[in-house]
Parts: sequence; C-alpha cells; structure tokens
Amino acid sequence: MSHYFINDENLKSNEFTFDYDYFNNKLKFISDYGVFSKNRVDFGTHLLLNSFTSIPEGLCLDLGCGIGVIGLALAKQFKKCFIHMVDINKRALSLATKNAKLNNIDNCKIYESNLYDNINDTFDLIVSNPPIRAGKKIVHQIIDDGYSKLNNDGFIYIVIQKKQGAPSLIKKMEEVFGNVEIINKKNGYYVIVSKKET
Repeated sequence: MSHYFINDENLKSNEFTFDYDYFNNKLKFISDYGVFSKNRVDFGTHLLLNSFTSIPEGLCLDLGCGIGVIGLALAKQFKKCFIHMVDINKRALSLATKNAKLNNIDNCKIYESNLYDNINDTFDLIVSNPPIRAGKKIVHQIIDDGYSKLNNDGFIYIVIQKKQGAPSLIKKMEEVFGNVEIINKKNGYYVIVSKKET
C-alpha cells in the first residue's frame, strides 16, 4: 500500500485537474494518484486557508505542501510574501511545480525536504496540514524543530482533527512556544496557532 507521505516511484499515474476558489482567485490544480486528497481540496486545508485575512510580507513556509494547494493559494492572494513549499513526495513536488506555472505564480520556491532537513532559511510564517497518518511523533517534531525555523514574532499555523490528536498538539505547542490559540474550528477540525515571542 502506498502512502502520500512517502515517496513511491512505482505508483501508476493518471493526471487530472480540479478547481478551487480562494477569495477572488480561481485556481486550477493538476493532481494524480499517490498524493494527499487527490480529488479535491480537503476540509482541513480549506479551513486553514480561510483562517487568514493577511500574512507576513516576508518568507513563509508550507511544510508538507503536497500538490501545492496551501502555498499556492496564499502566494496568489498575498503577493508580497515569498513561500517556500516542501515535501518528501517527489510526485507531489512535480505537481506543485506544474500547478505554480498553471496558475502563473512565481513568488514561491518548491523543493524536496523531509520536514526541515533541507531548509536553510528562517520564516515569518510556517503553515502545515501535517501528515497525521505518519504518526504523532512526526507531527510533534514539526513543532519542536519549527521553533528554530521561525523568526522572532513569527507564527506557526497547524490544522488537525480533534480525534487525530488536537488536544496533545495544543499541549505540545504551549510547551514549546509558551502560547497557543485555537483561531478556527469546525466539523472536528482545529486551526491552532503559536507565536515565537521575543
């Protein structure tokens, strides 16, 4: 069985497209087998994206970007930011690159990284709809290692279902950052935010 949070080069391919409206931006995404939520924008991603009225104008990171929905939607709407988009899944990265071109988005950089392994920059914003099926340890590592990847006064936004570990993640974010806030919740999904305070 193949999982979207690993790289499976033997997986069959059958590309197709779907549309997504974000604010007044009509986006089109190429998708395929072997990527997260391949047929549509999942509810958690939609809830996360609709939690933003603005984002910092500096560097942002979409961690576990998949085919690029979060990073590209933010880059399209908030053109003064520059978004790094990373994933371990080579097929997802290839699709994200195609999707950036398809939607005429150039304020982004797409590259391979297992979590933060290949990331040398620090960011004003980190966003993630983390690979819950990869396990609690990985999700908590996103928080632990994310602290040093945030600039002072930077924010980390995570979307997660309550039944898939929101309470323990809230506790973890409070421990690491000294603050945590649930800024949006619906249908069992929570958008959780912490700030790296100076």
